[in-house]
Amino acid sequence: LSGLDPAQPYFQDTPLEVRLDKSDAEFVDIIHTDSAPTIPYLGFGMPTAIGHLDFYPNGGKQMPGCGKNPVSQIVDLDGIWEGTRDFVACNHLRSYKYYSDSIIYPDGFLGYSCASYDVFETETCFPCPREGCPNMGHFADKFKGKITNNFLKLYLNTGEARDFALWRYKVTVTLSGSSKLKGYVNIALYGSGGNTRQHQIIKGTLKPANTYTNFIDAEVNVGTVTKVKFLWNNNQLNPTFPKLGAATITVQSGETG
Repeated sequence: LSGLDPAQPYFQDTPLEVRLDKSDAEFVDIIHTDSAPTIPYLGFGMPTAIGHLDFYPNGGKQMPGCGKNPVSQIVDLDGIWEGTRDFVACNHLRSYKYYSDSIIYPDGFLGYSCASYDVFETETCFPCPREGCPNMGHFADKFKGKITNNFLKLYLNTGEARDFALWRYKVTVTLSGSSKLKGYVNIALYGSGGNTRQHQIIKGTLKPANTYTNFIDAEVNVGTVTKVKFLWNNNQLNPTFPKLGAATITVQSGETG
């Protein structure tokens, strides 16, 4: 039984027989996309973990792409009807869009078991444990026999628009060069499964010999990494023509470690 952002008003903190609960089926998985408080944020979804697996994409409160201005949403590519509904309840409706996308991407939407979304943004919950990570959506039941916790809270990020599936990588860059400068470093991954766009790893002071780590939520499952593209820019004209390179770049897949 899959709960797509189960309703908060009239159901939050009610007895089990009134609301959706993991005793309602052999396996219950939940996608929380609008779990901010109803007042004052008008969150329609329930924040409480109530299933065997509870997924909180993007933290479960504010979905990327839902902050667009009303006009751009109503004149959406999906048509005026869909745009109007999205304007009223964009976060709430993301749950079924993620679910439908998960049918097309059976290897996508990996949920990382974590104490909170803030912790998920650190290295604590990465990569997936030995038993793997469950997939949010249609294929969540593949994880059915592996659940040991009472409630499993799972976090992941999604794209702003279809296709919503993203694949998480940890990228560590050690810089080489002669002098420190201000700017940014971008990385693109190339692999057997496809190539990513450029993702920013660091912005600010770039210091040779220093190591910088960041996560990439890539729009493609890269597969076996064959090449990494390293780009840096200091955003200003510098007559000394400083040079900066990468001594080493390490890429770790969240799925396989």
